[in-house]
Amino acid sequence: MILDSLHNASKYFGLHPSFAKAFDYISKTDLTTIEPGKYEIDGEVLKATVFDKKGMTVEESTSKFECHNKFIDIQLCIRGVEKMGWKPRETCKTEKGPYNEEKDVLFYNDTPDMFFELQGGQFTIFFPNDVHAPLIGEGEIKKMVIKVKI
Repeated sequence: MILDSLHNASKYFGLHPSFAKAFDYISKTDLTTIEPGKYEIDGEVLKATVFDKKGMTVEESTSKFECHNKFIDIQLCIRGVEKMGWKPRETCKTEKGPYNEEKDVLFYNDTPDMFFELQGGQFTIFFPNDVHAPLIGEGEIKKMVIKVKI
């Protein structure tokens, strides 16, 4: 997992061939006016989804404690304060149902080891070994999730 602000995004371009293009998309997008929905950036390699919704409780979010096998998540907080839970996949014990290949998601019954908060202009990168519980908060949270194919 990586946690940082957009100001430092270029530090991570070398970690994946598509990271520079993903952060370029973010920098060229008017984040204040972008509407919720799905956006194609680079075919099946890079896709963005924008959410603008009320934050969930810790219990609601951790009931869908998730990770992915085929995609890396770049999760950017645009507006509001978003709390997230995290735990390394290798320490998770109990899967909650089978892996859904179509949606590239596997849920766990485990609970996060830690929580952290993102504010506008801050992002996290979740790799397949990062189990995460997003969208925890009070009030409205606007965020963008970019799916980066591994």
